[in-house]
Amino acid sequence: MSSKTTQKDKIRDKVYEILEKNKNGIRYTDLVREIHKELPEIPINTIHGSIWNFKQSIDKGEIEDVVRPDKGLYILRKYYESASEDKPNEKNEKNEKKHYEKDFYQSFADYLKNNLEECSEAITLGGNIFGDKWGTPDVLGINKFPDRKVFKPLIEIVSAEIKTDTNNLVTAFGQACAYKLFSHKVYLVIPKEAEKDVARIESLCLRFGIGLILFDRENPEDPKFEIRTRAIKQEPDYFYVNEYLGNKEELLAKLGL
Repeated sequence: MSSKTTQKDKIRDKVYEILEKNKNGIRYTDLVREIHKELPEIPINTIHGSIWNFKQSIDKGEIEDVVRPDKGLYILRKYYESASEDKPNEKNEKNEKKHYEKDFYQSFADYLKNNLEECSEAITLGGNIFGDKWGTPDVLGINKFPDRKVFKPLIEIVSAEIKTDTNNLVTAFGQACAYKLFSHKVYLVIPKEAEKDVARIESLCLRFGIGLILFDRENPEDPKFEIRTRAIKQEPDYFYVNEYLGNKEELLAKLGL
């Protein structure tokens, strides 16, 4: 057996080993990184080539025990089909919420302000403060340049929708779209466990200019927020800006306005 064939076999065996440990699937970049970490003696280009050939075999139907439900996502068929059979109203460990969404509000407000630096001030909301069916953001922030700056843009409003339930991601996306009525930038924050749906949600977010953030829903103390797409600034409808925020004096005071 040639060394090249041996390397291909090692890579394929390692692929299955990694997929077995990642029941929600794993993305191409992470898969290559894991293989390279565990097989450092194999050149990275050889790993890329082997994964490409592996992908081609899946697409041709030559490999049937691995599926690619989304672009760049690999998952063992047995886990994919098992997850597809889960019903939203069934109690199962994978979909059961371990923590409330509000447990992540403050940490994401801090992330918006300190890590992404999208806001000069960010506060937690949730509930039904705005009092209508269009909903209230979980986190609301503003970006205001200091008065000492010579050139200052207008104040920007930033909103965020946080979702821990992977069964309601389309609803969460629709809610984020609604916030664009009164926000310059909007972020959608969803669990990393939603790997099978991330590619679709990310594609929608790119089309609508919504930022996408992934997080660890099992760890409120350290959610490990991970940015996938930045929100694109767009002008809101100022009629709705004033309708939602114009008479909220206490809320505006918290934002430093």
